[in-house]
Amino acid sequence: MAKSSKKGKQGDSSIVVNKKARHDFHIDETFEAGISLAGWEVKSLRQGKVQLVDSYVLLKDGEAWLIGAQITPLITASTHVVADPLRDRKLLLHRRELANLFSVTQQKGHACIATKLYWKGHLVKCQIALARGKKEFDKRAATKEREWNIEKQRVMHRG
Repeated sequence: MAKSSKKGKQGDSSIVVNKKARHDFHIDETFEAGISLAGWEVKSLRQGKVQLVDSYVLLKDGEAWLIGAQITPLITASTHVVADPLRDRKLLLHRRELANLFSVTQQKGHACIATKLYWKGHLVKCQIALARGKKEFDKRAATKEREWNIEKQRVMHRG
């Protein structure tokens, strides 16, 4: 018998999305990075016990680190280890990508943030983005445009 191939995706593979990042930043470019995790962290990710709200990517000594991501340990999975939910996690990137990220983040107003954690096969990947901070009036304009689009859809649907 031939193996059945999985050509279509079965649902969304994302674990968590940082919605606050899109509100606070203009996203310029995104990268896919691997992430170094402990066993209990993977089990917690399968249960969706993770927050990326105040997380960011720190570039130091030629390495990238995910700072501020909170992975809450499961009571049953982390009985034999001391679990630190806020520990720094190493991001796995190619040397060229690290150099590019480092050079862009040195410019004024640019930051490197984590936007999404997702499954790629059996691996956990982190989508990181080069971003520029939004001003307050940019946030208001985006909110106004989003509300206007919702109102347009309502009017079109009724009429």
